[in-house]
Amino acid sequence: MRKENIAKILFILLLVVSFFVTPAVALFLGILLSLTIGVPYSKLTKKVSKYLLQISVVGLGFGMNLHQSLQAGKEGMIFTIISVIGVMILGAFLGKLLKINHKNSYLISSGTAICGGSAIAAVAPVIDADENDTSLALITIFVLNAVALFIFPPIGRALDLSQVQFGTWAAIAIHDTSSVVGAGAAYGDEALKVATTIKLTRALWIIPLAFVSAFVFRTKGCKASIPYFIIWFVVAMLVNTYFTLPQIVTTNIVFIAKKLLTVTLFLIGCGLSISALKTVGVKPLLLGVILWVIISVVTLLVVML
Repeated sequence: MRKENIAKILFILLLVVSFFVTPAVALFLGILLSLTIGVPYSKLTKKVSKYLLQISVVGLGFGMNLHQSLQAGKEGMIFTIISVIGVMILGAFLGKLLKINHKNSYLISSGTAICGGSAIAAVAPVIDADENDTSLALITIFVLNAVALFIFPPIGRALDLSQVQFGTWAAIAIHDTSSVVGAGAAYGDEALKVATTIKLTRALWIIPLAFVSAFVFRTKGCKASIPYFIIWFVVAMLVNTYFTLPQIVTTNIVFIAKKLLTVTLFLIGCGLSISALKTVGVKPLLLGVILWVIISVVTLLVVML
């Protein structure tokens, strides 16, 4: 059997498998396929992944309630605002210092500041980031998420943090909502509640960030591209907030959106090449680690005061 045919069969099989695995595993499978046997339909996967990202983000909006998010995270609102803006500014500074591609550092900073993979998924099409930038940013965030999920609860117990202290720390310092929920649940029921509610408030920052990004990255001499899918994300969130939709409907929409996002990560991983890895190097990962350590330590010190 020819190599091209084998690649096509493996691509289809792994595409199906990506519906049933975690986002991190799906991304890894795509990268593994790309770096070994190669990926067929490269142009098609690039185009499809772009639109799937946008559809997924809109679908996730049906899982958010504006009032609940704002009310639940009211106590940590000031800290959230300072941390989000601070991480974005620090990320831009460190990105220049490390001489990292501007879009790559912006994606990593966005994922660190707000809600990990979801923020990267929302911002990437707005700034027209290529698959290599997106893949490397996602890899960095997912690796740090996995580490945080395992080390945060033991550290919290060693420092005798209260449920509220740990929940606040986890919500600010851990990237993805799923990892925040996992760490909070491992620490206690109250920590889980605090962590989840504050994290939901942080997720709302995707909206202004996407619009600001459209202007920051506009092509010189051209008008800024309006991220229409973010507008639909807001519409979805408002519909879920002000209209009484059957829970089974919104639950299934969010479920499908998450599955599509996982499949998208597989396709994005398929676009990562060896040449891109050699070109970018380890600097994006280093940036992600530095930002994560800083936000983790600063947040920990603040909650312990």
